[in-house]
Amino acid sequence: LGTVSGQRHRDQKMLRVITRPSSNLGQTSQKNVRGKTRNSPSHVRWLCTEAVKPTTVQLKKEIHRLEEAVTALGENVLKAEKIDSKKKPNLDEMAKVAATILSSSKKNTVHNEIQDSEIIFQTVVKKLETKYGRENLRFPREIIWLMGAPGAGKSYNAPWILKARGITADEIVISSLLTSPEAQKIKREAGLVGDSLVVELLLDELLQPKYANGVLVDGFPRTKVQVECIKMFKDLQLQLNAQYRDTPIGMYFRRPVFRVAVLFVDEKESVARQLQRGKEVKDHNEKVREGLLGELKEERPTDYSESLARKRYGVFKDHYGTLQELGKFFTFSVINTKASINKVREDIAKEFAYQSSLELSHQTFESVSKIPLMTDITQHARQNLVRRLDHYQSDHGSRFDEVIETLKKEFLGPIKLQSISGEAEVRTTNTIFSEPLTVEMALDILAERGYRVAYHQIRNQIPLKIDLQTGYVTSYKTQTIHVFQVRFKSTNIRGGPADNQEASF
Repeated sequence: LGTVSGQRHRDQKMLRVITRPSSNLGQTSQKNVRGKTRNSPSHVRWLCTEAVKPTTVQLKKEIHRLEEAVTALGENVLKAEKIDSKKKPNLDEMAKVAATILSSSKKNTVHNEIQDSEIIFQTVVKKLETKYGRENLRFPREIIWLMGAPGAGKSYNAPWILKARGITADEIVISSLLTSPEAQKIKREAGLVGDSLVVELLLDELLQPKYANGVLVDGFPRTKVQVECIKMFKDLQLQLNAQYRDTPIGMYFRRPVFRVAVLFVDEKESVARQLQRGKEVKDHNEKVREGLLGELKEERPTDYSESLARKRYGVFKDHYGTLQELGKFFTFSVINTKASINKVREDIAKEFAYQSSLELSHQTFESVSKIPLMTDITQHARQNLVRRLDHYQSDHGSRFDEVIETLKKEFLGPIKLQSISGEAEVRTTNTIFSEPLTVEMALDILAERGYRVAYHQIRNQIPLKIDLQTGYVTSYKTQTIHVFQVRFKSTNIRGGPADNQEASF
């Protein structure tokens, strides 16, 4: 709030106070306040002491009083030349007091924000429990918290995020929930609506049955209090899950999945997009008023003023650091929407791909993890294939050659016959495939040649002897049919020859 400028010369001492103007400036009174002269060093110390107390309601008022008092104090100091030297205030002491006010108030502001979030969230939950009953607090299983810089394209990219997650419900846009005149005025001025109102409206909306399987929330959180409320919201859902999961209504209280996504563009791009949007909306609405088009679009004051557009981006920038706090607790994705449309879509698909460790319960995940992932098996498939083929040739050379000859005689014909369709099924009773090793050889040889092959067996019981008196079969012969389903690239008749894999060995 203030710094001291000057030397310890007797006639050149000055306290420089940087603060907002006060309407009471120049009207300072020497009336005692709680035994302390107003704007005196002791008065400032008392105000500072009062401000650092963790009383949420009075904090802002006390800070405002501090600003007025220190401003007035600076005026008195500037008049110090007219005051008798024995009555001059201690400038060093006043400077130290003023210098500690801002840091103290900031620390307590953070402390009180956390206290505020607890009070706000618990109050909202109590209201919902009274209104619906605790057993009916059935929130969505998956919630995507979407934030973005102004002009980052949230409304355009939200459908792609929903598609990537298989969510069919429409997104919840926080601004659409804030329809009161007071909220509308704050939004027009690029400000932020009170946390208590926002949290209450949002949680109430999330109880709608249409969001049961998942929902995207656009525009939340925007403040430190809202970030804290999200963490407490997750804790509430876990508590509800523990309380009701073993009851008949347990299906409505599944393990919650929270994801945080931020669509980002830099300030220059953001301002340009906002102003361009304003121009497009204005042109559209003019045509609507002329009767050429259908419905009017919302005109945002921030889209017509560069200063307001920058202010709006500044609000996002100020709260981005707060938003990053959620990255410690939930899946956190930042997507650069300045890239090409295709690149943005690829990034969205990648960021919102299925993750079993995140979406399954701990017990379920532990069970299914006993089966290795497909990627773990296929990651080194080519290297393993080469190693096996060399092993066949070195350790089972003669058998390996027999399998190759069998493939040439029995497989090439059906493959060539079905070359247009790109799929052939080869059935054989050749006993060479009665050994697991030779089947593996055949599959690996065909794979190395570029074919995709699936294999299975069919076992038939062939009657050999029948009792003519009873009609029962008394003797059987088992026949094994080896079935190879071979797939490959087909020939493109209309478009000329395709990159067809030639069937040769």
